[in-house]
Amino acid sequence: MYKLVGTISGDVELHEFDFTVTDAVRSNEYIKVWNDELEGWVLGRVVSIVDAAKKIATAEIIGYKDGRGFLMQPKSTLSRDGKVFKADQAFITDILGLKSGGIYLGMLDGRNIPVYLKKEELIQKHCSILAKTGSGKSYTAGVLIEELLDKNVPLLIIDPHGEYLSLKYENRNKEERKQMDKFGIAPKGYASKVVVYTPSNFSINPAADKLFRIDGINLSVNELYDLFPLSDAQLGVVYQCINEIKAKKEFYTIEDIIKGVSESKSSAKWRIVHFLERIRETGILSDSPTRIEDLVKAGKTAIIDMKGAEPKLQQMIVYRVCKEVFEGRKMGKIPPFMLVIEEAHNFCPERGFGKAVSSNILRTIASEGRKFGLGLLVISQRPARVDKNVISQCNTQIILRVTNPNDIKALSRGLEFMSAEMEEEIKRIPQGVALLSSPSIEMPVLVDVRVRQSEHGGRAVEMGGTAKSESKRGEGAGNGRRKEGRKSRIVRLLGE
Repeated sequence: MYKLVGTISGDVELHEFDFTVTDAVRSNEYIKVWNDELEGWVLGRVVSIVDAAKKIATAEIIGYKDGRGFLMQPKSTLSRDGKVFKADQAFITDILGLKSGGIYLGMLDGRNIPVYLKKEELIQKHCSILAKTGSGKSYTAGVLIEELLDKNVPLLIIDPHGEYLSLKYENRNKEERKQMDKFGIAPKGYASKVVVYTPSNFSINPAADKLFRIDGINLSVNELYDLFPLSDAQLGVVYQCINEIKAKKEFYTIEDIIKGVSESKSSAKWRIVHFLERIRETGILSDSPTRIEDLVKAGKTAIIDMKGAEPKLQQMIVYRVCKEVFEGRKMGKIPPFMLVIEEAHNFCPERGFGKAVSSNILRTIASEGRKFGLGLLVISQRPARVDKNVISQCNTQIILRVTNPNDIKALSRGLEFMSAEMEEEIKRIPQGVALLSSPSIEMPVLVDVRVRQSEHGGRAVEMGGTAKSESKRGEGAGNGRRKEGRKSRIVRLLGE
């Protein structure tokens, strides 16, 4: 028997209706009502409790499935005095298109109904995770990454703050472990599948496994132009210098270019020398560069942990890596994979919010990557500051709590499914709950994101030095193992 929760009364419109509550219901509860004209059930959702004292609630009509399996809206209003029942799991699953298997994100909010995303859609059609600071965006990203690791999908993670190296270790948080049975999971670490690279060194990043380096041999004029803007006069100096070096040497380094530019008679040379020396001092250039074939491997995840690197250097690294893996994927040198960009507003900012050398290549990957099996996961705490062309290419959207008016406006402009009601809803989304829109699900739904199997590394430091987790669930990751390495520093690149 279905559980009766109310009777239709008051305002009854084509897409929503009021009903008198006769049993406990809450906002976002799924309900079902019989439609005489269709001779079938129609799914609805409680939008709000209008009058708690009089027990009046408002529900929106989601619809029914026609004979072709399409979600349809009734063409006539529901009958007054019609009975309102709590929707059963099978009916909700069928109408919303919640399929079993795939990428397990969590449970439908308020119900024990698992929500899965299709692996192919997530990778081939891109995904974005957007939320205000501390709402659990990195935590949710970690859940997706765990699922992709379990499916042996190669991943390359751009990690500005070292939040994802904790994927190596199983979740030891006591409160989260208590919730694992609810989600049908167990603690798990991914040390055998994760390799952490640092563009710095092991003194600055002792948890890293390997150094990340860019090819510094035979840098071309175009590559140097990518690193910093050159005026026509500066471009001429560099071009002449490199041509002269090529006439004498088969292989040359940045040291040779610095020496050659220093010997130029042009007054434009000193600014070029200044920038070249700064690049050299970072130590990022090497005659043994990191190969994309090592970064992108079947069943493995590479994390470029850029903790300790200045913003301009981070942008340069993202540009070079993304350019190389995009070309490598087109040529078939590396397997299909997913590129994860944390703090995306720093690497592909919206026009008017700064410039980044990495913007153009990320726009290209967003628009063309799916053709070559290169998926994109974009994560940001400032939706308004992320390039709208990149966000609009993401077919799967995961939105946690957002309160900044500019960010909400940006979401409304960039996402087709956003409505005035949803704008209000995302301001009030509870911690750990996400609004999910995906091609495989009939309409946006609220999902209680599952707990992490591995440790969460996104910690905020309180005054006094105590680490406090930014996640919805508990405390952050451990420090990981330590390595010894030579001391060095990452200097400010391309900035005063």
